[in-house]
Amino acid sequence: MTSKYLLGATMLAAGLFSGISAASAESLTLYCSADEAWCQQIKTGFEAETGITVDMTRKSSGETYAQVRAEASNPKGDIWWGGTGDPHLQAAEEGLTEEYVSPTRDQLHPWAIKQAEAASNKTIGVYSGALGFGYNKDLLAKNNLPEPKCWEDLTKPEYKGQIQIANPNSSGTAYTTLATMVQLFGEEKGFEYMKSLHKNVNQYTKSGSAPIKAAGLGETTIGIVFMHDAVAQTVAGFPIVTVAPCEGTGYEIGSMSLIKGARNPDAAKKFYDWALTAEMQGKAQEANSFQLPSNKSAKSSDKAPDLSTIKLIDYDFKKYGSSDERKRLLQKWDEEVSTLPQ
Repeated sequence: MTSKYLLGATMLAAGLFSGISAASAESLTLYCSADEAWCQQIKTGFEAETGITVDMTRKSSGETYAQVRAEASNPKGDIWWGGTGDPHLQAAEEGLTEEYVSPTRDQLHPWAIKQAEAASNKTIGVYSGALGFGYNKDLLAKNNLPEPKCWEDLTKPEYKGQIQIANPNSSGTAYTTLATMVQLFGEEKGFEYMKSLHKNVNQYTKSGSAPIKAAGLGETTIGIVFMHDAVAQTVAGFPIVTVAPCEGTGYEIGSMSLIKGARNPDAAKKFYDWALTAEMQGKAQEANSFQLPSNKSAKSSDKAPDLSTIKLIDYDFKKYGSSDERKRLLQKWDEEVSTLPQ
């Protein structure tokens, strides 16, 4: 009886400890809208730091916004990290994300905090980067093409079939391009520009960084992207030259948002706080990501584009991140630009 009693007690204790272990094991579902390598680095880094298991899905910011919206009645994700700020602002406006003020917030640049204030603290800036383009210098020389230095250059007939840009419906990068042209040239001339550019586009990709990766591989000559994505290709050894357009350009504030009704809100807040630390943000360059980090103490690469030397427009994030304006511009692009022959 004694042995049976001991066996039973041991099994009971094992069951209790197993239950405690299972109860204490945290998990997190992360929607990541940055480059795949960076998303993977963030996933493994947070797991190593906290022991929390991360289920990470990488999609472009436009796709992630659509997913968060579609799942609103039964959220599957806990936190959305990265991607252009416009769809994050739209999600905040539509009540898809939660208000949160992190204790690490005072470590951030003013532009990151301004992003939070524009959304009633339902999102925050995690990095910034300027829009531009890059070209494959070998293909340019092979095809005897002039070096493009300005946005207007990309509409010249000699670049027909030589350019890639993402679709603004799925890509935050491409939506930023559309909104930039409207702000840079005015709406009428901005859409005329997009129509002229359309004649030279050989493919609209789903992902914002895909055009410059294609240029690196020699599949297209020019890719319209955020400049840090072009720099990443150069650092990786591809013959890519990065261009800050002469007329001036827009920029992004990559953002982070807690998903409303998340299943793991405590783990999501732990990730949120961790993702704003200087140590975490400083490791971005190890994944060949060269954005400007939002934490003032985070180390950035000397290869990263220097925003102080780039002619930036006064990008209106509140207006162009609003639900109505974004929908209106995308519908107009669908009707007036995408339907044109090439």
